[in-house]
Amino acid sequence: MSPLETRRLRVPLRPPQAVANTSAVLWCPRDDTGRAGLVLGHGAGTDLSDPVLLAVGRGLADRGHPVLSFNFSYAEAGRKPPDPPARLESAFRDAIAAGREAMGDRAIVLGGRSMGGRIASHLAAQGEPCAGLVLLAYPLHAARRPDRLRTGHWGDLRVPVLFLQGDRDPLCDLDLLERERAARLADTDARVHVVAGADHAFAVRKKDGRSPGVVLEEIVAAMGEWLDEVPARAREAL
Repeated sequence: MSPLETRRLRVPLRPPQAVANTSAVLWCPRDDTGRAGLVLGHGAGTDLSDPVLLAVGRGLADRGHPVLSFNFSYAEAGRKPPDPPARLESAFRDAIAAGREAMGDRAIVLGGRSMGGRIASHLAAQGEPCAGLVLLAYPLHAARRPDRLRTGHWGDLRVPVLFLQGDRDPLCDLDLLERERAARLADTDARVHVVAGADHAFAVRKKDGRSPGVVLEEIVAAMGEWLDEVPARAREAL
């Protein structure tokens, strides 16, 4: 086996969807120690080739966590406007099923970047079994519309949550995030990791003196440390 095995999969999708099956990538650890795995969805304007998801998949697999990312149906079909929420949720559920089959008997965490993370949080709020949520650049509100918050379902979350947010993200006012976290996630282990200087795509400015690679390493490290606690938390919840 190579130092890091990457498998390309086809995930069957239940109709109605734009395609019958979609692309997915599974990053496999070199030594499978049964650590928590992830299923991650991409943002509205990207697909599974998103540099953030690629770095997370490779980096977390190096730390012993298998990661599956996939294309939503509209992205696989080459369309730009995202599908309606119900279709996004259905595709995500199909990807979760594929991830469970590929990863075996282990704790599974859901998440994604921007829209992908938002859909994952809706599934968790609806009772989709998972050991936690990792939300990269959660779109708390529309750009320049902090009055339109996307937190109505947070009160139904019963799993640990990790937010990774840039402090220049126009879709997430950090003060509002803290307010909503305190109000709606008070009974949940919800943590926030702020990436200094990063925008919604986790890009940083040259004047900040940090390279994109360093930022991605920070994100992977924060996720990896949090994920290493998942099996213990899952046992405590039984």
